[in-house]
Amino acid sequence: MLTGFHRKHAIRTLNQLPPAKRPARNREHYYDVRVIAELITLWEVSDRLCGKRLKAFIPILIDAMQRHDHYSFDSLVEQKLLEISVATIDRALAPVRQKINGHRRRRNKSSSVIRRAVPIRTFTDWGNPPPGYFEVDMVEHCGGPKKDGNFVHSLVLTDIASGWTECIALPARNHAYAIRGVTQIRKQIPFVMHGIGIDNDSAFMNHEVFAYCKSKELELTRSRAYKKNEQAW
Repeated sequence: MLTGFHRKHAIRTLNQLPPAKRPARNREHYYDVRVIAELITLWEVSDRLCGKRLKAFIPILIDAMQRHDHYSFDSLVEQKLLEISVATIDRALAPVRQKINGHRRRRNKSSSVIRRAVPIRTFTDWGNPPPGYFEVDMVEHCGGPKKDGNFVHSLVLTDIASGWTECIALPARNHAYAIRGVTQIRKQIPFVMHGIGIDNDSAFMNHEVFAYCKSKELELTRSRAYKKNEQAW
């Protein structure tokens, strides 16, 4: 009314004006570099748990690490770690996970055939099995981060129902020693072994182990690749 423009003409005129520049906002991140660094430390200590499980373990890990003088946390950083949400954990760890996953080795065709033949069983699929179903893994005794070359390994089998655990030393990581170890443990345990759940280690995922389990009528299942939580036992 004051300009003499009708409504549509006023809208067109205003739309031709350059947009007003808003001042840049220098927002401080609540979870700063120190918090993310300590979060990565806890993630590594927990053997790279998923965000949901790591969230539940953070208070336990912080308490244990400080109680045993393995690590000390700044009080403000500790408070923020206890407050952090699952979504923020996943966002913060995404670049680290991406970097690790970018170095995955390509599997050969033989292991791909075995992977298709061995059914997947996650940690929620076990239910309440009778004694005799084991999760199997190896521990490499190389004195620190994993390295190339042969090292003594512990073959570890844990019964899902009872928690009965057997460990046996192997001079190297390969399928022949793995089969020999499982054979020895089958003789030692006080109940019948019905099945084993393995990860995607090449020492397990091969024709020899597959044929061995079939000949001994052992149910063979595996976890999904790069899902450490599925070897929970």
